[in-house]
Amino acid sequence: MQIVQAALVAAIAAVALFVSPLPASAGENSNLALTISIDGAIGPAAASYVKDALSRAAERRAEIVVLRLNTPGGLTTSMREIIADVLASPVPVVGYVAPSGAHAASAGTYILYATHIAAMAPGTNLGAATPVQLGSPIPGLPEVTPDKDGKDTKDGDRQSKSKDAMTAKVTNDAVAFIRSLAELRGRNAEWAEKAVREAASLSANAALQEHVIDLIARDPAELLRQVDGRVVEVAGGDTRHLKTKDAVLEALDPGWISRFLAVIADPNVAFILLLVGVYGLIFEFMSPGAVAPGVVGTICLLLSLYALNMLPINYAGLALMLVGITLLTIEAFNPTVVLGLGGIIAFALGAVMLIRVEAPGYRLSWSVIGITAAMFTGLVLVVLGSLRRARKGPVRVGAQAMRGVSAEVLDWSEKEGHVFAQGERWQARGAETFKPGELVEVANIIDLTLTVRHRPAATGEGGAS
Repeated sequence: MQIVQAALVAAIAAVALFVSPLPASAGENSNLALTISIDGAIGPAAASYVKDALSRAAERRAEIVVLRLNTPGGLTTSMREIIADVLASPVPVVGYVAPSGAHAASAGTYILYATHIAAMAPGTNLGAATPVQLGSPIPGLPEVTPDKDGKDTKDGDRQSKSKDAMTAKVTNDAVAFIRSLAELRGRNAEWAEKAVREAASLSANAALQEHVIDLIARDPAELLRQVDGRVVEVAGGDTRHLKTKDAVLEALDPGWISRFLAVIADPNVAFILLLVGVYGLIFEFMSPGAVAPGVVGTICLLLSLYALNMLPINYAGLALMLVGITLLTIEAFNPTVVLGLGGIIAFALGAVMLIRVEAPGYRLSWSVIGITAAMFTGLVLVVLGSLRRARKGPVRVGAQAMRGVSAEVLDWSEKEGHVFAQGERWQARGAETFKPGELVEVANIIDLTLTVRHRPAATGEGGAS
C-alpha cells in the first residue's frame, strides 16, 4: 500500500508540474492584441470581415482588438452592422485611424465614435459625416422661410418641400445616432452633430483637443503602450482593465467569404455579372443544347442577384435594364430601328438609376455604363447592316429564288413532265415541248409545280452565236 501511495503522490506531482504552466499560457493568450484593417469603402465585405474577426477575438480571449481605419465612408447598412458588432463585443475595440495620411470620413467617423478607445496617427483626419444616402451631398438642414400666415414664401415648391422633409429626416436620424455614440463613450457630442450637419472635419491634433478622440499614437506599438492601464466598459456592463504594454500584435486577415463578397459586392462587377447572366441564358435559348452559355449564364445571374440583394438598388432601374435587354433581344430576331433604339435608351436609363446611393466606392462607373451601351449600339448597328445587305442582295429562298434557275428535263409528255433543279426532282409544266436531258429555265413556280421554258439563246460581243 505504501508503494501504491508513493506512486500516486509521484503521479500527482508530475501532473501538477506539467499543468502549472497552463495559467501562464492562458495569460499570454489574454495578452494578445488582434488587428483588423479596413482600407477602402465600407460595404458588406467589410461588415462580414469585422463580424468574423470579433468572434475570433472573443474565442481566443484577446486583450484588445485594434480596428485600423482608412476609409472614405460607405454604405449606411454596413456601417450600422459594424457598429452593432463593436458595441456587442466582449473584447475592447480600439479604433485607430492610420497610417499617416489616412482618414476616417463619413461612415468611418461613426465607427470611430463607437469604439471603446479612439486613436489617430499624426497626419490623419476624420469627419464629413453628412449622410449622402439620398443621392447628393446634404450641406445641412433645410431652411424654409415661412411668412406671417405660416405659409412658405413660394407656392410652386411642393416637390422641393418633400425633398427637404426627407433630407431633414435622414439628417436628424444621423445626428441622433452619432450623438448617442458620443454620449455612450463620453466624447464630444456637439462636434459630432456639427460633423453631420455641416460636414465638419478635424485633424488628429484638433480632434484630441476637441475630445473627439482619446489619444494620438504614431504606430501600433505606441498605441498599445498608451492604452495600457486604461479601464473600459464592454458589453453587458463589465469593466476591463487593459494590460497591453507587452501584448503581442497579430493581424487577422479576412476570410475567403469576405474576400469573395468584396469582389462581387462591387456595383460594377454585379452589373457586369447581371449582363453576362442574362445574355448567357438568351444564347442558350437561341441554341438549345449548347450547355456552356446556360451554365455560365445561370451562375453569373445568381451571383449578380446575390450581390444586388446586399446593395441598396433601385428596382425601377433594374426593371428598365431588363426591359432594354428584352427589346435588344427582340431586335436581334426581328430587326427594327425602333426596338433597338428603345432598348438602348431603356438600358442606359436603368443603369444610371440602378444604384440609389452616392456612397464612396459604391457608384456605377460611367465608363462601364458607356462601354456596355456602346456594345449594345454596335449590336444593333450590326443587325441593321445585315438587314440592309440582305434586302439589297439577291433572293436566296422562296419562289423568287427559283425564277431564272436552270433545270434539266427528266421526262416530258405533251405539256407536263419532271425536271431536276437545285438538286431536287420537280413536277413541271410548259407551253412547249421538251426532250429528256434538255436544259430549260424556270419561269415561275405555282404551289409545288415549276413553269419552265426554253433558255434564251446566248449572245456574244460580235452578235448571235
